[in-house]
Amino acid sequence: MKIRLVNNGVFIPVDDIQQALTPPAEGFYWIDADVDDLAVLQPLFSMHDLAVEDCLSDEEQRPKIEIYENHYFIVINSIRFDDEEIFLRAVNLFLGRHFIISVTKQKVSELRMLKPILWEQEISSPDRFLYLLVDLIVDNYFTVGDRIEARIEKLEEDILMHTKKSHLNEIIGLRSEILWLKKVLGPQKEVINTLNKKDLRLIDDQLQKYFSDIYENAVKISETFETYRDLMGNLREAYQSSIANRANEIMRVFTAITTVFMPLTVITGIYGMNFDNMPELHWRYGYYAVIGLMITLGLTMFFIFRKKDWI
Repeated sequence: MKIRLVNNGVFIPVDDIQQALTPPAEGFYWIDADVDDLAVLQPLFSMHDLAVEDCLSDEEQRPKIEIYENHYFIVINSIRFDDEEIFLRAVNLFLGRHFIISVTKQKVSELRMLKPILWEQEISSPDRFLYLLVDLIVDNYFTVGDRIEARIEKLEEDILMHTKKSHLNEIIGLRSEILWLKKVLGPQKEVINTLNKKDLRLIDDQLQKYFSDIYENAVKISETFETYRDLMGNLREAYQSSIANRANEIMRVFTAITTVFMPLTVITGIYGMNFDNMPELHWRYGYYAVIGLMITLGLTMFFIFRKKDWI
């Protein structure tokens, strides 16, 4: 657990948690904690039992905002994409008048990225901290969206160039990830919309208007992932079409080869008969003549098929 007094973007480390219970003359306290620290923090900051239970739960938490007497409890999901799977990491926030407590189970890159922004903008209030953090989290969805789009484009190119069976598993896996993510984005939009429209005493009225811009971005993200879902459907159709075309190509080649050998088989069948009265069998050059005929016939048919682009 790290305790910092933030004033005009300047971080001052605090060693005694008791100091954070009293509002500072200027600035606010940012307590960056993990779930094990909740046993200490809950009685000190009067955290609601249900909020603490949500933080401790192993189940995936739905984005939400709960309003309690002396603090707000906000859950928002940070996103991460490692080119194979999409991960959501819940960021649990307890917003008070003079403090904000962030509780996470894993490291969240947005909290690290937020520090220089707080210093640059000389932040001195917890509601501004909340706004900037939510803005960073939502912006990161655009970054992940760009990477997913690049992945879709590469997958499409690979399918068109050389289709593999593994491509179908990639399509199904990525599509299911996108559908799951789109489902999660719905509640997250509602949380941001609540921060924008609902009368919240712990958030400055002027600041609330800025949440409308974040909400618009969240809507764009949701629409973007809807587009990605459609693209994955098109990609699956392209895969199936490519497989069908490949099968047709193989069958066309096999058919052409079979057609080339059919007349040759007829010739060998005729001269494989055991009749005594077959003059060619006793001709000195009969063998060479038949072989020459078969080669000429085979090559002629081959070049005709190549000219017609059948093989």
